[in-house]
Amino acid sequence: MKKYIMTFVLTIATSALLLSGCSSKNSTVPDSDSSQNASDNSNELQEFKPPVSFEAVTIDGETISSDILSDAKLTMINVWATYCNPCLKEMPSLGEIAASYAPEDFQILGIISDVTITSDEKTLTFAQELIDKTKANYRHLLLNEDLYYGMLLEVSAVPTTFFINSDKQIVDTIIGAMKKSDWEAKIEELLSKETNK
Repeated sequence: MKKYIMTFVLTIATSALLLSGCSSKNSTVPDSDSSQNASDNSNELQEFKPPVSFEAVTIDGETISSDILSDAKLTMINVWATYCNPCLKEMPSLGEIAASYAPEDFQILGIISDVTITSDEKTLTFAQELIDKTKANYRHLLLNEDLYYGMLLEVSAVPTTFFINSDKQIVDTIIGAMKKSDWEAKIEELLSKETNK
């Protein structure tokens, strides 16, 4: 019973946060390095960023962990919600992009921010129908504590998209939806950096 109460509280908290913003505008969240004061001593240790870590269940019932991030040079994690029109509008393009790359180079995961493993059958069916309708044929994770505390704690709007390298480090964050061509340019830029490092 405690597990269900915690899941319910998590869902309410996340929904409240995310209801405050469903954004079609995008902005890149700068790395801590780019905002560092130029007068800082370059020999100082950089802020430690722990690798992304989670265990989650997909809408299809498959249990996966953050180890999946090591399967590709670059992973795009798109946080979306069933009520978010900008999210749904860009998902067909994301499905096309996901299909156009070799899985060892690039993959997309979705996180459905307003659906959990304990959501009722009607909610799960509705989310699956949206995925099918938008042809977003990639894995979609259901919200849980690991995802919430590990990645979504500071997310204030959907869609929010994280790019994560094979070392499980977040290399870029985009808030808001983008056109397919803009996503492709961003992916190519980041993939080039990961390939050449």
